[in-house]
Amino acid sequence: MKKALITGITGQDGSYLAELLLLKGYQVFGLTRRTSTVNNERIAHFEEKVQLIQGDLLDQSSLTSALIDTAPDEVYNLAAQSFVKTSWNQPVLTGEFTALGVTRMLEAIRSVNPKIKFYQASSSEMFGKVTETPQKETTRFYPRSPYGVAKVYGHYITVNYRESYGLFAVSGILFNHESPRRGLEFVTRKISNAVARISLGKQKKLVLGNLSAKRDWGFAGDYVEAMWLMLQQKKADDYVIATGENHSVEEFVQLAFEAVGISDWRKYVEANKQEHLRPAEVDHLIGDFSKARKTLSWQPKTSFKELVKMMVTADLTLEKGHSK
Repeated sequence: MKKALITGITGQDGSYLAELLLLKGYQVFGLTRRTSTVNNERIAHFEEKVQLIQGDLLDQSSLTSALIDTAPDEVYNLAAQSFVKTSWNQPVLTGEFTALGVTRMLEAIRSVNPKIKFYQASSSEMFGKVTETPQKETTRFYPRSPYGVAKVYGHYITVNYRESYGLFAVSGILFNHESPRRGLEFVTRKISNAVARISLGKQKKLVLGNLSAKRDWGFAGDYVEAMWLMLQQKKADDYVIATGENHSVEEFVQLAFEAVGISDWRKYVEANKQEHLRPAEVDHLIGDFSKARKTLSWQPKTSFKELVKMMVTADLTLEKGHSK
């Protein structure tokens, strides 16, 4: 039986990946930080099937101990300070988790067992102010936030350990991927939840920033399969994972309201650009996943429209269960 250790198992991607690996017969371990409030909501329905162990990307010795205790075949590093807006308020902490945390895990693997396969969660935010469209593996990085900068460090330190020490270390450059398990601080989930609440009469307005901002949005459940596929290859390499489609926030909003039968959505939406703008906005992000399609035989299964409907439907169910 193969064993996998997932950092960030309680997050959106970690929960979907854990489910996938359990289906494939893996023994799954999840590294979790000790916090005063434990939030295992996303993994509650299969928590008894995984083993959670304490560790922290800020603490080298805890990572070494985790690898010794679990002896994994594969490590998926999905833990990070992952919210772009927060990275402006906490740039140093973002660097510690999202950049140096990767180095600590790679060092732990190198010292405990260099045969462990390693997956690093890279991000389309590394492209930032894009130098070409669509973006592929060879596109130059131009990050526009402390989060993006930290992810570039994490990406290149992974390349360095692969080339310098011969580790099987890969990076998945994932474009935006959403799901009903997305945190409410992210714009897609903010929209789906607000639309559900508006349709139930619990909320009057949805306040958003830049409605014309465009992203390449896919379904997180599809994307975790690509992570797994990368570690099953003979050769370690990096891959862009995306849909190759560009959609605006406005399109997301329109489809979300359509899903609850509201056509005149504009009367419920208020644009407040100042409140939600980043200090530096990223340009049109759109990914070219042709390398992943060719080498991994991977492609997204869920359409943009299906993704929006899935999120709104899940939030309707959730909000119907809440009294307020």
